[in-house]
Amino acid sequence: MPTYEYECAACGLRFERSQKIRDDPVSECPECRGSVRRLLSSGTAFVIKGAGESSSRQGGRDCSLEQAGRTCCGREERCGKPSCGGES
Repeated sequence: MPTYEYECAACGLRFERSQKIRDDPVSECPECRGSVRRLLSSGTAFVIKGAGESSSRQGGRDCSLEQAGRTCCGREERCGKPSCGGES
């Protein structure tokens, strides 16, 4: 669900609401009941780092330092977490 930012024309309060795209915009300030306007936001993005491989997709086979040369979290040495191939 997208998060929309609003600003009250009366008291200046800025607030956010998570709403479905098809929901009507908020029209009333939660503090003073004044009218609000929806602000333009820069939006959000996500970044996929690495090769995009998923250890769950591969059944965990390549999730060991000895087999893949890296751990699940991409390190080239053990980090001590069981999900990264075992012993610390």
